[in-house]
Amino acid sequence: MNIHVVRPGDTVTSIAAQYGVDARRLAADNDVGADGALAVGQTLVVRFPETVHVIRPGETLFSLAAAYGTTVRRLWQNNWPLGGGTDLRPGETLVISYFGQPLRSALFSGYAYPTIDPPLLASELPYLSYLAPFTYGITASGGLLPLADDALLAAARQRGVRPVMHLSTLTEDGQFDTERGALVLTDQAVQTQLISEVLQTLRRRGYAGLDVDFEYLPGTLAAAYAEFLARLRRLLHSQGFFLWAALAPKTSARQAGLLYEGHDYAAVGEAVDGVLLMTYEWGYTAGPPMAVAPLPNVRQVLDYAVTAISPSKILLGIPNYGYDWPLPFVRGETRAQSISNQRAIELAITHRIDIQYDETAQSPFFHYTGDSGAVHEVWFEDARSLAAKLELIAEYGLLGGGFWNLMRPFSQTWLTTASLYDIAD
Repeated sequence: MNIHVVRPGDTVTSIAAQYGVDARRLAADNDVGADGALAVGQTLVVRFPETVHVIRPGETLFSLAAAYGTTVRRLWQNNWPLGGGTDLRPGETLVISYFGQPLRSALFSGYAYPTIDPPLLASELPYLSYLAPFTYGITASGGLLPLADDALLAAARQRGVRPVMHLSTLTEDGQFDTERGALVLTDQAVQTQLISEVLQTLRRRGYAGLDVDFEYLPGTLAAAYAEFLARLRRLLHSQGFFLWAALAPKTSARQAGLLYEGHDYAAVGEAVDGVLLMTYEWGYTAGPPMAVAPLPNVRQVLDYAVTAISPSKILLGIPNYGYDWPLPFVRGETRAQSISNQRAIELAITHRIDIQYDETAQSPFFHYTGDSGAVHEVWFEDARSLAAKLELIAEYGLLGGGFWNLMRPFSQTWLTTASLYDIAD
């Protein structure tokens, strides 16, 4: 894999010629528009086919996987334009393998709401080991809020991805609630009933395990939370399920703040089979313009996390989105709009703006003037910033990565992941 940064005068054709690859595939892999428009500073992921096959009438993905001793999932990963589908057209070229060795094998999970566009989900699933439908919440009485997860579960199973049940303190209003968590952690009868409902759902819906996400817990509940997770793990293991927990991005054991104090890294790490570090949202809707996941900040979290939790249990949180802030920023008033990385590139192209790159944060950004005359600041992810974070998985010896979230299209997220890692089934 090579990450090309578009220079003035570059075209898809000239870039393809520079690397000796097919221009149509380069454009399709990177979701370049039909007009071929590019923004200066935009990245394109260039992959180098080693073995290719020209499709003949009657051939299928399944027959080709058997013929080449590979899997349909691997063929999907090597051919983004297939979109996770099985339709083949005679005369088209299928990539069987690429030059270059992955850094290593790793697990990857991703979160999706039931409202995700089915074709988008189908295209992303081959690049995942696990899918976590978001989310089963908790009722005011401590019961389980339902989730319309049928379509997500069916799509995951069709593409060899294991589903993980996601349990959070999200309420009926879609907000994380401290009191819902406190209820479960302080009332043993409520806790027992919730665990019973969770186990029933795991069995009935065919989930492989449970991912728990209790946010905004005060420090006084940290021990109770770890004990709850340990109890859950014992019960889940007895029935063949695993347990993960999401953790706020802490840099020290005594980090102050409601987001952090209820998450005791060492105790939670001991209580569960895996943790997802939510290493994103430094740049967020109500905050000032900045990178969503600045690399130095991510490293600080990892440097602390591996002192308290075995790296082999850690999934690194990776953002698959950006933000668009109207300027000037006024705290308490300005609200950034969450956008896809692809939309960020489209904005730069539309407004003929060069994309810049912050070498410290390892993130792309730019400014543009909207139709109303207001200046906007955009921070997002591109192949460079994604690769910088993904490479940390190998550097720190982590279990893998977890993408928040799958709702926004960006092919470079998946091309980069598949180029750097052998994605575990």
